[in-house]
Amino acid sequence: MQVYFIGAGPGDPELITVKGQKLIAAADVIIYAGSLVNPELFSQVRPGVEIYNSATMNLEEVMDVMLSSVRQGKVVARVHTGDPSIYGAIREQMDILEKHGVPYEVVPGVSSFLAAAASLKKEYTLPGVSQTVILTRVEGRTPVPEKERLISLAEHQATLCIFLSVHSLKEIVEDLKTAYPEDTPVAVVYKASWPEEKIIQGTLSTIAKQVEEEGISKTALVLVGRFLGDEYDLSKLYDANFSHGYRSAEK
Repeated sequence: MQVYFIGAGPGDPELITVKGQKLIAAADVIIYAGSLVNPELFSQVRPGVEIYNSATMNLEEVMDVMLSSVRQGKVVARVHTGDPSIYGAIREQMDILEKHGVPYEVVPGVSSFLAAAASLKKEYTLPGVSQTVILTRVEGRTPVPEKERLISLAEHQATLCIFLSVHSLKEIVEDLKTAYPEDTPVAVVYKASWPEEKIIQGTLSTIAKQVEEEGISKTALVLVGRFLGDEYDLSKLYDANFSHGYRSAEK
């Protein structure tokens, strides 16, 4: 038997992959990431399945459940929010499984930054605006390497998706103002794809006050860049005057 690390998606229970959903339904043991994973995902689990909320557990306790369950011939679903490869802290878990010779598989999921773009009906990589998306966070309990400080990343004026940091929005705005114009559009998306989702849109000059008035201090993404605006170049992909391997240019 083995362990499956499963990306549960951003919140909407229909945004998990078919594979992830099937594995959860077939699991003997489920360990899920607390309030960030929608409990509706477990409405179709097997009778007698063991369910653990890892929000109340430390790494040793999580691994003890995994290892003991596998030794008993059980299938373990380790369910993380979004996609487990982004701020999922799965590497340390996988390394321990490897040391014990336990087979595991990672099943990708829909990240919240993708759900946020869908809710906003925006495209992160607009021609003539930005072709680079930076996923980052500000320093908290987990330090950020010096070269990855927000004030350094801001110099690129790329599309920014800032995770786990809305509580520091005032400081974020001040750092970004060193490189981005004050009228740069900003969106804060609270609990993307959940029923209680909220979208707040403004600029670097206004967003901190707007978010404070809404009382949002966690579980939100901060999205920054001109991709939120309305000016961009048309893509060459569908340009009638542009040839590629599947289509000749019109004459």
